[in-house]
Amino acid sequence: MAKVLVSDPIDTAGIDILKKVAQVEQRTGLSPDELKGLIGDYDALMIRSGTQVTADVIEVAGRLRIIGRAGVGVDNVDVPAATQRGVLVVNSPEGNTIAAAEHALAMLLSLSRHVPQAHASTIAGGWDRKKYVGNELYKKTLGVVGLGKIGSHVGRVANAMGMDVTAYDPFISAERAQQMQVRLLSLEELFVEADYITLHLPRTPDTENLVNDELLKRMKPTARIVNCARGGIVDEIALADALKQEVIAGAALDVYASEPLAKDSPLLSVKDRLILTPHLGASTAEAQVNVAIDVAEQIRDVLLGLPARSAVNIPGLSAEIMERLKPHLQLAETLGLLVSQLSGGQVQELEVRLQGEFTKHPSQPLVVATLKGLLTAALGDRINYVNASLEAKGRGIHVLEVKDDASRDFAGGSLQLTTRGDQGGHSVTGAVFADGDLRITTIDEFPVNVMPSRHMLFTRHRDMPGIIGQLGSLLGEHNVNIASMQVGRRIVRGDAVMVLSIDDPIPNDLLNAIHSINGIQEAYPVTL
Repeated sequence: MAKVLVSDPIDTAGIDILKKVAQVEQRTGLSPDELKGLIGDYDALMIRSGTQVTADVIEVAGRLRIIGRAGVGVDNVDVPAATQRGVLVVNSPEGNTIAAAEHALAMLLSLSRHVPQAHASTIAGGWDRKKYVGNELYKKTLGVVGLGKIGSHVGRVANAMGMDVTAYDPFISAERAQQMQVRLLSLEELFVEADYITLHLPRTPDTENLVNDELLKRMKPTARIVNCARGGIVDEIALADALKQEVIAGAALDVYASEPLAKDSPLLSVKDRLILTPHLGASTAEAQVNVAIDVAEQIRDVLLGLPARSAVNIPGLSAEIMERLKPHLQLAETLGLLVSQLSGGQVQELEVRLQGEFTKHPSQPLVVATLKGLLTAALGDRINYVNASLEAKGRGIHVLEVKDDASRDFAGGSLQLTTRGDQGGHSVTGAVFADGDLRITTIDEFPVNVMPSRHMLFTRHRDMPGIIGQLGSLLGEHNVNIASMQVGRRIVRGDAVMVLSIDDPIPNDLLNAIHSINGIQEAYPVTL
């Protein structure tokens, strides 16, 4: 009989499901060494956020077939290591959707009607009705930043309450936004226009401290902001200052850059107009039951030889195939992330062209890896190989797969991605060289030969003397070091592209200066 280790507190509804097909042992509070000493005896591991499943743990888990995370995030699991060993990792991406959305709505209502402050005052013997005069949400403008499952649900409820719902999500098509009855705006426009703002984004390098001093100052002095998504999206020092100086009318936070909230946090020095809760977004009885049942059912199915419905790594592929496809999947994901940033997220159609030897590989995982890269900037660790296709469909992105057997540009074939949208589109091509290195080989049909790096800068410019020198000098003045640089052009003195690998990300003020160089037509900082 299969054995399942449950190493974090899990609702009994999930345990009962597992007991029907396996021997279940609950051992919570294990140290990393204790887990390593035990895991080799188990076929499945069920966890929440407490257990850290590292590569070292997976290495000694000789029998392990599946890791189930009763929740959304899997940042406490080394997914690449699990995938390499052929261990399936599953989660419950929708189990706490309603709970998180309802908490954000509760925060909006509490901010509007001063519920916590009025409660505390009444308990203390006060009866100050004038002090706690509130505002109605009806006919106010709500700005939803991120239209995933949670943000979409908040938008639907807000619509039903009579609010005018606007949204910022560069991965939602205009057609899909119209179906959802929301108006798409740029991030800056949303912060200027909204009476209330609610954040529903993952924490990524692009979203860290996204809500900073500059954005807060764009808000109306009567506006309020809610973050029940991820800590670190809001610059907490800037928010505390904005509240103290009455730049904005209020804020409510459920998540923080560091948890639990430090005793010296600047947020704790704000006496009014701020509501803080201890990461309660998913903390409902129903959500805890839902995620336990969802993940337990998936573990049960896998132990019975059936597929899982919410795997976060590639399902249905053997470890041997995974090893063979590893560089090709990495290329597909990298190109997807690259073309997403070149396109500014405005993608309505994605063409995935498999060329030459690429046509001989299984195409589905390559297309899915491409979509995962394309949507990573919007969804962070919520996007995976199982839900990538569904997320793309939900955002109105049409995917076109093309196989081109005749292409022989590279011995190992190549992969070309082309995006199309209201603002135009972009095209990138890449290849896997014989030594396993990845190469970017074209940008918008301009030939290049560049290894992907963490921070890059892509420009389109007129091929004219002095531009390269001006750009290099400008980066030097801003202490940005250039690791490599390459120019691609089709004709002399025509248009050209420049690709730079740099040691640091490009700040906004530097990007504005780059755009001002005579001859520079477009400039795109990229983080891979």
